[in-house]
Amino acid sequence: MGFLKNISSTSAGDAELVAAYQQHQQVEILAELYQRYMELVYGVCLKYLPDSESARDAVMNIFEELVQKLQHHQVDNFRGWLYTVAKNHCLMQLRSRKNIKITELGPGIVQTEENLHLNGVPEKEQQLQSMEYCLTTLPAEQKQCVELFYLQGKSYNEIVESTGFDWKQVRSFIQNGRRNLKICMDKKTLSPEFNKLT
Repeated sequence: MGFLKNISSTSAGDAELVAAYQQHQQVEILAELYQRYMELVYGVCLKYLPDSESARDAVMNIFEELVQKLQHHQVDNFRGWLYTVAKNHCLMQLRSRKNIKITELGPGIVQTEENLHLNGVPEKEQQLQSMEYCLTTLPAEQKQCVELFYLQGKSYNEIVESTGFDWKQVRSFIQNGRRNLKICMDKKTLSPEFNKLT
């Protein structure tokens, strides 16, 4: 945080922050720079990806990419470079999704658009029930940040202001919470015995 303490973050230009990050390799410097363009990145992701949740995931994943990429790239126009990085990330996501969809279920297996289970409960409803249960299993900090980010649509800055956590803590809680949530929901989907817990 030495650089950020010595200079007003609002007065530092993009090029200055890029140079400072490449010199000091402090994630806080990159976070300050990235926050200026998070709405731009989110907009790019919404353009290419199918839903807002995928776009939000991509915004976090792109930041993780920048931690390494910005250390090794000569960047003259950060905004334009970031736009290209975000676009390429989304295109890679779409390519990987297309590869996965090769093994889609045949029409004879799917009875309705909602893919009803034997008990007649739509899959989406079961997923929501699983998510509601699994949220309660998360540590308090992860649960709070995940709900604020995904369910209430709060930005990192807004979560920092409302919780008192710093930017790195918020990022960590959201990433770990998302991973733990997925693990829990996968277990509920795969294990009938696990479903009885709810």
